[in-house]
Formats: sequence, C-alpha cells, structure tokens
Amino acid sequence: MDALAATLPPAVAAYERASAFDSTGHEERALPLYREALALGLEEDRRRQCTIQLASTLRNLGRAEESVALLEPERGRSDEYSDGVAAFLALALHDAGRKSEALSVALGALAGHMDRYRRSLTNYAREL
Repeated sequence: MDALAATLPPAVAAYERASAFDSTGHEERALPLYREALALGLEEDRRRQCTIQLASTLRNLGRAEESVALLEPERGRSDEYSDGVAAFLALALHDAGRKSEALSVALGALAGHMDRYRRSLTNYAREL
C-alpha cells in the first residue's frame, strides 16, 4: 500500500490510505490520515467523500458530536453525495441522542426521492 501511495499526490495518498485502513476495521489508524488529507487539500469530489468517511469513522469511535459538526456544513450542497451526507448525519445525530433531528434529516432526504407524498414528508421533516 505504501509503494502505491507514494505514486499519488500527498493529499490523495493520505485519503486512499485512510480509506484502506477504515474499510479493514482500523479506524484509529484511518482517523489521522483523513485529517491529513483534508489539511493537504483534496479536489471537491474527494473532499466530500473524505468528509463523509471521516465523520463515519468518528461516529464509529464514539465521537458522534464531532461527526455531526463535520457533516452539518455539508448539507447545503446538492450533488451525488447529498444522500450520503444525510444518511451519515442521521446516524450521527441518533448516536448523539438527537433522535428527532436524526429522523428529520432522514425523512427530508427520503422525501426528495418521492413523487407522491413529497410535500407531506418534507413538512413532517421540518416539524421534527
């Protein structure tokens, strides 16, 4: 892995190494590498992925509030990662004991995929 990572730009190498550690159950080793990748600067697509993955890792390590803090600013964008942000934010909010907010985020994301009941679900999500 190190030899392959050496062929990549430093930020991308840190992100890819973090992803490899994370997906093999070594979250503690992934955590500083995700942070390094973000600090070094990733192009927007990878930055969004890295943020989601870092937030998931933090949640898995029992640091749900940190996960929420990372994901909340990501909610304003609409792209292929929007649902991922919503899903992992809902999980983090749930783990942080903010269950109504978690349900609101999940319903709001789901509503965007519905033709029928979209308005109702959107309104219920807001009420929560």
